[in-house]
Amino acid sequence: MSGARGGHTVDFRKLAGQGITLVGLTKAFRQGNVAFQPDLVDNVRRGDENYLSLLDAADRYIVKNGLDFPTEPDARHFLPDPECMTSPILSLNLAQAGITTIIWATGYAVDYGWLNVDAFDAQHRPQHQRGVSKEPGVYFLGLPWLSRRGSTFIWGVWHDAKYIADHIATQRKYSQYQGPRER
Repeated sequence: MSGARGGHTVDFRKLAGQGITLVGLTKAFRQGNVAFQPDLVDNVRRGDENYLSLLDAADRYIVKNGLDFPTEPDARHFLPDPECMTSPILSLNLAQAGITTIIWATGYAVDYGWLNVDAFDAQHRPQHQRGVSKEPGVYFLGLPWLSRRGSTFIWGVWHDAKYIADHIATQRKYSQYQGPRER
């Protein structure tokens, strides 16, 4: 569905199986502790329904237009729910969990009121260059036209994600550089 890696679908259950911990909508963040809404399972299920309705629409289009496309029997198969869905995390102390990086997916409701950093203009819109803000360690991803039309979409955000990941890796190299060694 996404076109990722030549046409593979982005599957949250598979991502969880690869080590990504999924959580619900963030409810609060205070003093290094984050609390999550108990809505993860509902959100994933709604995504499943949306995905299946898109497949249904594509199948109807194929039949209606007499197209000859190969079937994809696994397209409607979902992996079992991972532990992060069956026993969702509702609160977490970031330091105790060893978490030093957060990828915050804010969805469609834009609200940066919780982010108290110097990375916004007078209208409280993010100021950035291709997602990189002037505030160290603060990056923006998924914004409309961050670098291209697809920046907002799951199938197009990878360009910006790669750019930001490369930027972070370069910054880490700079911070770890010790300088030339004397003989």
